[in-house]
Amino acid sequence: MNYRNLGRTGLKVSELCLGTMQFGWSVSETDSYKVLSAAFAAGINFIDTANIYSGGVIDNPFGLAETIIGKWIKRYNIPRDQLVIATKVRGRMGDNPNDKGLSRKHIFDAIKGSLQRLQIDTIDLYQTHWADDETPIDETLRALDDLVRQGYTRYIGCSNYTAVGLIESLWSSDRHNLTRYDSLQPHYSLVHRSEYEREMAIICQKYGLGVLPYSPLAAGFLTGKYHKDKPLPASSRLNTVRKHMTEQNWVVLDTLESLGKARGRSISQMALGWLLSRPEVTSPIIGPRNIKQLNDNIRAVGLKLSNNEMEVMQNVSRWKS
Repeated sequence: MNYRNLGRTGLKVSELCLGTMQFGWSVSETDSYKVLSAAFAAGINFIDTANIYSGGVIDNPFGLAETIIGKWIKRYNIPRDQLVIATKVRGRMGDNPNDKGLSRKHIFDAIKGSLQRLQIDTIDLYQTHWADDETPIDETLRALDDLVRQGYTRYIGCSNYTAVGLIESLWSSDRHNLTRYDSLQPHYSLVHRSEYEREMAIICQKYGLGVLPYSPLAAGFLTGKYHKDKPLPASSRLNTVRKHMTEQNWVVLDTLESLGKARGRSISQMALGWLLSRPEVTSPIIGPRNIKQLNDNIRAVGLKLSNNEMEVMQNVSRWKS
């Protein structure tokens, strides 16, 4: 396993981050333990979750993924200092008016719930899941700064922010001398480029934010599981995958397969390698449902595409401004 600094910080995280949105949903609790243990044995120290995962699915309680991670840590005596645990706050966690958002009240209530479910004392990276237009950004950042000072979390990050929202947040932290966001989770892959690359990439590069792309394999589209002229396989994410089935994206898939064959690599490894070859990307968030998928993803570690391969992939997946 290779390790990288999270943005401009000194925190070392594995080159791949284990996402857990599927835990308790498309992956049973028992199988979740197997994936967690195999990932840890392979050197993945970075685990990403959220307090709303996998709530609302099959009558699951909110916080189920966090609960599974906490039980895994205790059941298998996983050394806490060998893990970097990231979770998120923003979504609704109850029926009361203050059970959602990024107000000071909800942030303090939410982190205590996450710590209890995870069965840990401190969260390594606490992230705002998406923006809250009803709460002043200064209030949110002051609350997060207090969490850092009080030892509830070590670093803070954000996810699904607009360029304007991210810049406003960074300026607010600078103006008020508050802890600033050190990472961004964007929706980013070879078939979903424009949202991040249009404005966010240059901000992350300039201000030294670590980039943690989620859905780097486009909900499974960039794995070779789907073929243009064959029946679609059953999948819990099929409706999400359908939107990627465009003529351009089938070409992207074919090109990945062709380049991968020349290297002895799978389509998914090449897709992850494309992200890992971008200088500002710290750690793509993978979401394997079983050990086979995990092992395939792990083979992308250390993969750096050549300039020619990067140019080819940039061209076939190019987005229009």
